[in-house]
Amino acid sequence: MTNAADTIKADITDNNVVLFMKGTSQAPQCGFSSKVAGILNYMGVEFKDVNVLADEGVRQGIKDFSDWPTIPQLYVKGEFVGGCDIIIEMTLSGELDTLFTDGDIAFNKEASDKIREANG
Repeated sequence: MTNAADTIKADITDNNVVLFMKGTSQAPQCGFSSKVAGILNYMGVEFKDVNVLADEGVRQGIKDFSDWPTIPQLYVKGEFVGGCDIIIEMTLSGELDTLFTDGDIAFNKEASDKIREANG
């Protein structure tokens, strides 16, 4: 039997981009999760969504694992990146593009530029 920490470690090790969120990427169940999933979807980033509402152990476990109190949480190449506000900030500054480029993560640069233009 695996515990939540083992499940979390496996998810972030086996997938380049993982979003721990409330709901799924196609049916988010909170506004913050919807924003981050929306950014990733719009940018064409392939990612694994983990619905923390489906497993209370993972819901609390991810907070303990990252030492971050809120959901959603984005991991790229096994590293915790941040929650909703940080991901929005990184998207608007171009930092998320750099992170994906440096990590060899495919994304639509044109879509990313459009997000910045619309919010500039």
